Amino acid sequence: MVRVKQMDKPQSWVTVVASAVMEFLGILAIPVFLMVGCNIIDYITGLIASKYRQEQINSYKGMRGIIKKVCMWLLVVVGAMVDVLIKYATQTMGFNIQIPFIIATLVAVWIVVNEIISILENLVDIGIDLPPFLMPIVKRIKKEVEEVGESEQKGLR
Repeated sequence: MVRVKQMDKPQSWVTVVASAVMEFLGILAIPVFLMVGCNIIDYITGLIASKYRQEQINSYKGMRGIIKKVCMWLLVVVGAMVDVLIKYATQTMGFNIQIPFIIATLVAVWIVVNEIISILENLVDIGIDLPPFLMPIVKRIKKEVEEVGESEQKGLR
């Protein structure tokens, strides 16, 4: 019998849970993890930048920011629901198309890009100099994601 050291058990559980989440999310895993990470970084940099903007921070604004981030996650859930609905509709019509969370992935990537833009704006307000190419690149990525979403929408008409 193999014994797991007491110290390894938490790591094992984290690995098992992370693997299960990755398996469940599939193609959505990376964008969702990036989205949550960006949400946290944006919230923290927003709090720091608010001092430089001379904005008053209170619990109402803080809670509103957290609720906004959670609602972003709900947008991804709605995107996943649309994906499931499209898959169900195509199968009902006799098409066996395997659709891997395309809409939900686009929503998550769009949110990540918006969060990155917000993080960069917060850093500018804090006084950090950005490389001149960074913001234009991120804004271009946002535009590309929006164009892909628009072409997907036109394809459904």
